[in-house]
Amino acid sequence: MNPVPVDQQQPLVEKLYAACGGAYTPEQRRKFFITGPQWAGAYEGNALFHAPTRRPVGFEEIIARYAEIGINYWCTHDSDVIPATVLGKQEQWDIVGQIGEALRKNAMECSMVTTETFFHPVFATSPASESPSIREYAKFRVTNTVAIGHELGASYAVYWPGSLGYYTPGAVEETETLKWYADGLNAACKADLEIAAKKGRPTLKHCMEAKPFEPQGEILLPTSDAMLGFINSGLLEHPEMVGLNPEYLHELMWGGSVRAALARALVNGKLWHFDINDGYRLKHDVDIAVGLVNPLDWLNVLVLLRSHDFHGPFNLDYKPPRTTSTHGVFHVSFPSAIDRFITLWEMAGEVLEDSVIKSATDALKAGGLVTSTDPQDGYAIFEANKELLTLHELIAHRLVQILLGLHKGRVFLL
Repeated sequence: MNPVPVDQQQPLVEKLYAACGGAYTPEQRRKFFITGPQWAGAYEGNALFHAPTRRPVGFEEIIARYAEIGINYWCTHDSDVIPATVLGKQEQWDIVGQIGEALRKNAMECSMVTTETFFHPVFATSPASESPSIREYAKFRVTNTVAIGHELGASYAVYWPGSLGYYTPGAVEETETLKWYADGLNAACKADLEIAAKKGRPTLKHCMEAKPFEPQGEILLPTSDAMLGFINSGLLEHPEMVGLNPEYLHELMWGGSVRAALARALVNGKLWHFDINDGYRLKHDVDIAVGLVNPLDWLNVLVLLRSHDFHGPFNLDYKPPRTTSTHGVFHVSFPSAIDRFITLWEMAGEVLEDSVIKSATDALKAGGLVTSTDPQDGYAIFEANKELLTLHELIAHRLVQILLGLHKGRVFLL
């Protein structure tokens, strides 16, 4: 094998990507409520122990690239695009105007805004610090982001309280900290109501995003279930305005079932936004693109969401690998992530219509015919149902068949 010259590497990648097949057109991709984050496209491949591997990319280029791929919606943290030193000042609104122009030029919309309350050193003790001045600054940041969201026409605001916690036990009084954090959300909702009324727009959907590990040693709201409890705690002045933005990997990281977490959000009427990616249980936040690690689990997740008529937003909250070039980010990574999602979404539709799964599910719901006259005879009830219970494994087998295309006759002959 001969070394590949630099000027031949991009053409080689594009040739092999085309040879993969299975791609959708930008028009087909635009049929889905898929959102592209500023931070994902701008990620330079750096990490705690890793230097950047890609050049910086600004919002104008990212918005244009997303539009070419077929992503209709863009979202951002406040300080992703506006230096923290000019937030709230006229320079901020100049930048917001430039963002709006870039979105209009590329026929895209801003779907969601979120506030960075974890990177700036002022948030070392979280946005719900003991210090009143830090808490007031946090309120300024979240209310300012609400104003930016309305100016850009967003419908959602997301909050990740990753720094809400502590490194050492006893460092904070947890109930006070939770009350102080609620004060920040209350300020955001109050500002939202006022701005929406002035602009004649609907209020934003305020969505909380959980994560079990990092950056603090202990997190006060580590799971979506914890956040459901927080929303219903009585601390929020407008709990009807606050829901969830679960992230697939964040729910998986602590060893839980993503599908079960989403189900609990659904029955509470609080599943409003969904960050999509992939990764590993009980590991750090690798943010791999959707379907590359757990395609069968992803199929099951989308079966649940399709059966409950959830159609987004699906936010591509992942990091293109450090091994992918800047060119590859927009010509391979994002298009392939979206296409895997669409394929899994369509497969989920097949699952819901599959006659084998439907027959098995209907039989399980009907239950077995109990011949005993004693309705409390547990052994008789078990005997009446025990053969039906094998259908659980059969359903799992059928799901794998659909994932691998075996249900359409694909086999490997030895």
